[in-house]
Amino acid sequence: MPLSPLTFGNEDALPRVPLPSLEVTGRRFLEWCAPLLTDDERARTEKALDEFLTGEGPELDAALRAYDAAPGVHSWLDAFWRSRYLGRRDRIALNANFFFLFQDAPGLGRVERAAGLTAATVAYKLAIDAQAVPPATRRGEPLSMEQFKYLFSACRIPGREIDTSRTPYTDAWPGPSTERHVVVFHHGHAVRLDVIAPDGTPHSAAEIADGLRAVVAATAGRGDAVGHLTTMARAAWAESREALREHNAAALETIETALFCVALEDTVPKEPREACDVLLHGDSGNRWFDKSLTLVVLGDGTAGLNGEHCELDGTTVIGYVDAVLGAPTPDLPGAGPAAVTPLRWHLDDALHADIARAGSEFADHAAACATATLSITSVTSARAKQLRCSPDAFAQLAFQLAHRRAKGITGATYESIATRHFRHGRTEAMRVVTPEIVVFVDAMTDPAVGDDERRAAFRAAADAHVRRATQCRAGDAPEQHLWELQWIQRRRGGPDLPFFDCPGWTILRDDHLSTSAVPSPRIQYFGFGSTSPNCIGVGYGLQHDRLDVYLTTPRPVADRMHLFAARLREALAELDDLLATEQPPG
Repeated sequence: MPLSPLTFGNEDALPRVPLPSLEVTGRRFLEWCAPLLTDDERARTEKALDEFLTGEGPELDAALRAYDAAPGVHSWLDAFWRSRYLGRRDRIALNANFFFLFQDAPGLGRVERAAGLTAATVAYKLAIDAQAVPPATRRGEPLSMEQFKYLFSACRIPGREIDTSRTPYTDAWPGPSTERHVVVFHHGHAVRLDVIAPDGTPHSAAEIADGLRAVVAATAGRGDAVGHLTTMARAAWAESREALREHNAAALETIETALFCVALEDTVPKEPREACDVLLHGDSGNRWFDKSLTLVVLGDGTAGLNGEHCELDGTTVIGYVDAVLGAPTPDLPGAGPAAVTPLRWHLDDALHADIARAGSEFADHAAACATATLSITSVTSARAKQLRCSPDAFAQLAFQLAHRRAKGITGATYESIATRHFRHGRTEAMRVVTPEIVVFVDAMTDPAVGDDERRAAFRAAADAHVRRATQCRAGDAPEQHLWELQWIQRRRGGPDLPFFDCPGWTILRDDHLSTSAVPSPRIQYFGFGSTSPNCIGVGYGLQHDRLDVYLTTPRPVADRMHLFAARLREALAELDDLLATEQPPG
């Protein structure tokens, strides 16, 4: 069947996400957690799993299969994604949102860079509306484009029990957004800037630049910094939003329906890590972390974005970034001066205190996060292929070796695997540690083991990594299946089941490394916060000319992260040397 050229033209023809049998999922779960468990922990896990498979598990699984077959359901994961992302009750700023640092644009100052990015983004939005963005493919097969509907005018809305997502292309908001404005944040002020004229003509980059200059001129002093509230834990923010909305409904509506946000910062970063940190959290009074997309431009024109995760994954945002950065700024005739309208907030003493407290607490939270960057030009995707290795396997095995040498243990490691070749596909949770990886790391850390044995162990571990990644891409991974059964039990109001307290489940999901790759030459760094007190967040991109890594971890264990970074440099060079001296096959 030929591919449709329309952006969303292939979605209904995509295969559904498969749902493995519960028995297969259970067996695979044991295989995945076994390398992390002691004999006693494995025995307790096997007992808990047997009880689950002969007890509550089949009934929960039957409910999931009935849901998967229900009219209007695109994937058995539809409800899972709502629970996973919208159900989290902690703060999303730094904890869940992600950032991209764009490639440099020499010669462009802050306003010019922001105007060019804004104009290009508006042009991309209009192309999506017209279904003129070519659908993405992988090896000639179409990928889901569903998430591109939620790049623009999308906003997460806090709730006391669960959040909601306010987006176009829904029953409540059919079709693409017809909004014509963005919201610009500067010095804690929020200002509406029209980027599309009333007749539908997009404003030119020069007109947008004039509008941004007007915003900067009108917001020299410090504003109310209402955006601090979006850093709060979700139930607390929901309560504050109700109070805020009472006298500020119009301002909230303007922000929540804006095509996207633009945050102008004064910071001139001394190094890429400082730029990354500003993109990840920055001045929280100058953000609205609930918006799906916020372009952030620093004082010297350095630019990137902060993304909200509930409707968007990294591969979708890469598609947008590559298109916008890879094309020249649209040469538009323009539509006249762009309207600039400051948002006026009506705040009582309680809300002022709420905003100040939220800002102070988030500043402390951000200060408690340690970060680091690495850019290694000797390690490239091309070099990994020269060494006859999958580039991702090469990077992940180096992470495991560095982690063992830094911490002395092999710990649970998460890697996000894209599954957009399925209908409404998002990601699968891959658990990186295999028995072969444990053997490999043991061999590399045992001085008595020779190079030939180490190379053999590396090859076996790399092959196992590729097999597991392939398994995940095929939808044959166990974690999200079991996790959704846990969510079904919770939605029913039932008690927590003993299986979800067993060692295999808790240890497998207690990340020591949380990793995700965003390979795009137009992105310098990509990152996110760590996921637990002992976790190192690893955002990486193995490019054709370098490996870029952004690391995060709680400050009390920052020394381990810095040691991991040092050991990672060593491990990458050591593996290169090890494989370079390998005798070619045959």
